Amino acid sequence: MTLFASQSQSNDRIYTVSSLNAQVRLILENEMGIVWLVGELSNFSMPISGHWYFTLKDSRAQVKCAMFKGNNRHVSFKPSNGNQILVKARLSIYEPRGDYQLIIESMQPEGDGRLQQQFEQLKMTLAAEGLFAQSLKKTLPPQPQRVGIVTSKTGAALHDILQVLKRRDPSLAVVIYPTMVQGDGAAISIAQAIGRANARQECDVLIVGRGGGSLEDLWAFNEEIVARTIAASQIPIVSAVGHEVDVTIADFVADMRAPTPSAAAELISRDNSAQTATIVHKKRQLQHAVQRYLSKQNQSINLLSHRLERQHPQLRLNQQQQHLDDISRRLQQIMLKKIQIQQQRITKNTYKLSLYSPQQRLQQDKNALTTATRRLFDAMDRQLLNANHKLALAAEKLDTVSPLATLSRGYSITRDDKGNVIRRCDQVKAGDQLITTVTDGKIHTTVNPS
Repeated sequence: MTLFASQSQSNDRIYTVSSLNAQVRLILENEMGIVWLVGELSNFSMPISGHWYFTLKDSRAQVKCAMFKGNNRHVSFKPSNGNQILVKARLSIYEPRGDYQLIIESMQPEGDGRLQQQFEQLKMTLAAEGLFAQSLKKTLPPQPQRVGIVTSKTGAALHDILQVLKRRDPSLAVVIYPTMVQGDGAAISIAQAIGRANARQECDVLIVGRGGGSLEDLWAFNEEIVARTIAASQIPIVSAVGHEVDVTIADFVADMRAPTPSAAAELISRDNSAQTATIVHKKRQLQHAVQRYLSKQNQSINLLSHRLERQHPQLRLNQQQQHLDDISRRLQQIMLKKIQIQQQRITKNTYKLSLYSPQQRLQQDKNALTTATRRLFDAMDRQLLNANHKLALAAEKLDTVSPLATLSRGYSITRDDKGNVIRRCDQVKAGDQLITTVTDGKIHTTVNPS
């Protein structure tokens, strides 16, 4: 009974399709929040609106994605089908079709993206533990007597640091703790060098760093073992990794961050003027205070921005633009189909017209006339052949009754000079001239008296 009552209550509200899709979209966006995904990019398209639409897939599944132009203009590479990418996204629904999709906020190639993700995860973990807290930062000695340098003994960073120290304070003693700064085992090597410096307690301050490079090149300074070793150091540490734009986990844990190795040397060395050194020190403190303040403000802004984005009109505009892109694609397909149908009709009508064309009828009549002419000549030939055959038969019959045939058998015909055939002796008298026709000529004779 309880189950039946619960089901009845859950069915009290009747949704429209539109309201259901809108409600599901709000649940997805509010409950799931931000997700990270890695996969293969496919079916990439970029309509005239400037938005990107594509599919993210792996070997067993796929999901549709949309990245609006406000976000995709920050992508540092040109995406193409087949790329392995890492994306930061929030779940949503394209309401007109009810399609589940991802709204992409950032995109990176998988290799760099994974390192960046590991960086962010470790940063959040250490921050939550309080390793970045300002209260843990040790104050740098105002006039150190001996400085330790943890870096590669063959790197340009060591040369730059020594040059600056020599120029600013030649009397300052230097101890070098050589270490690997890149590749497998570099993080352990750096941690061991910092440990040796703390065990010997022969330096007032340590500079830990190296020259610039890619995120992968600098990764040893993003390892957890290095961060925790720096945080546990009893000697104040200045982080001096890469160039000014390079930021590592070591920078957040160290007691002071210098934008470059040379700047670290300037930071810890005495200047010719104590007043200038004090100003520089205060400036650094002010910069760090401002940076911390700005960092907190940025976090607040990002949080408020994320909340605002969920209710921002641009979200609806993006969805409407996606709907418009979808309608545009469907309209193009319909137009192409209609054009194909019209072309088929034109081809069919052209064929029908050709069947009733006067030229074709004329050609048919010409062909018929040619055929009739050929038949007429054939008939004439047959008639002539029959006539010749009949003539030959008649000639043969005539030859059988011809006198000439009789003559050829040894007979002759005798006529008088008047041409009368002599059949009896009483038809002639002495002295008559007679002509006897034989097979090969005529014989003239005269009748003698008996």
